[in-house]
Amino acid sequence: MSSVLAAANPAAAVERPIRVMVVDDAIVARRLLSRWIGDEADMIVGACLRTGREALDQLEVCDPDVVVLDVDMPELDGISALPLLLKKKRDLVVIMASALTRRSAEISLRALSLGAADYVPKPEAAPDAAMSALFHRELIDKIRNLGRRGGRGRAPSRRGAAFAGAPSPATGRSGLLPAADAVMPALRPFARVLPRALLIGASTGGPQALTSLVGQIGASIERAPVLITQHMPPTFTTVLAEHLTRISGHDVREAEHGEAVVGCRVYLAPGGRHMRVVRDSDGAPVIALGDDPPVNFCKPAVDPLLSSAAAVWAASSLALILTGMGSDGTRGAVAIAAAGGSVIAQDEATSVVWGMPRAVAQAGVCSAVLPLGEIAAKVNRLFAGGRT
Repeated sequence: MSSVLAAANPAAAVERPIRVMVVDDAIVARRLLSRWIGDEADMIVGACLRTGREALDQLEVCDPDVVVLDVDMPELDGISALPLLLKKKRDLVVIMASALTRRSAEISLRALSLGAADYVPKPEAAPDAAMSALFHRELIDKIRNLGRRGGRGRAPSRRGAAFAGAPSPATGRSGLLPAADAVMPALRPFARVLPRALLIGASTGGPQALTSLVGQIGASIERAPVLITQHMPPTFTTVLAEHLTRISGHDVREAEHGEAVVGCRVYLAPGGRHMRVVRDSDGAPVIALGDDPPVNFCKPAVDPLLSSAAAVWAASSLALILTGMGSDGTRGAVAIAAAGGSVIAQDEATSVVWGMPRAVAQAGVCSAVLPLGEIAAKVNRLFAGGRT
């Protein structure tokens, strides 16, 4: 009977539950993750396993859409199992689960270069209620966004890029796929003044996009400061800054409270703190880091950076909204546009998840919506004086 109903209603077949395999050597973690996933109406737990070896052996039997894969396990750890799992099933979505340590951050980011779709930072063994709730929400959102069958939130063609994703606090269902008949507002003209600062916001898929982008905007970095908010926890942003410095040859660093904002430098919001720009007593722009509550469930969040930049640089602000879940950055982008500045959004085809860029495009504040591969050239032209 169910097959007859599915045939009569193709949408029902497409929206079948997301099948998830949980792989973690800690029984407490397996039980917790399985309970969370099982509580979701659109997800089912296909298997709950202890090692990467078991995952490989059970992959064809379970046929999961998503594997939540622990980093440290006996017999075959996550980083070793990952390429073997992807070899057996090319369109498999693997989400790495790792501790908030430097070693785990480095391993998780390396896993993204091997084809993992994303990762989530696990709280400590005895997390407080807030941390546990954040991990729960983030995990479920990432499974839903990345594992939806037939959805545009998956990007198997980009496997093997330097990074393929980054932790992003959950956003609820508002950051999922756009309606098929959605009509985007007309584009705004670019500002008629030279940009004096480049602001970048990104979430899921952001490290991959940043790895590509930062290495190509050297001409712009030499003319003006670049400030980036990437949804990431502490330690992970440290590792990302070091990676971007290596691949770009430019000085990329985690921002420090009170430091001057100058050209030829890239400032990355440190995990767990909002980054804003303010003027000091002499009127010069400086970094202001805040420990205030999350914005859009994110900390750091993009909105505080963009809104503060609009107040400092006004029409000379140029903002980029890259791949990511949810709508963080929209209010800030509206502030940039209202101040006369310009906003560019990454397009759907090249975004791992087209949530943040879509929200900005639908708000009617974009001057361009471009594939990732075209954004750097456009930015460099604008900083060199071009207006189109």
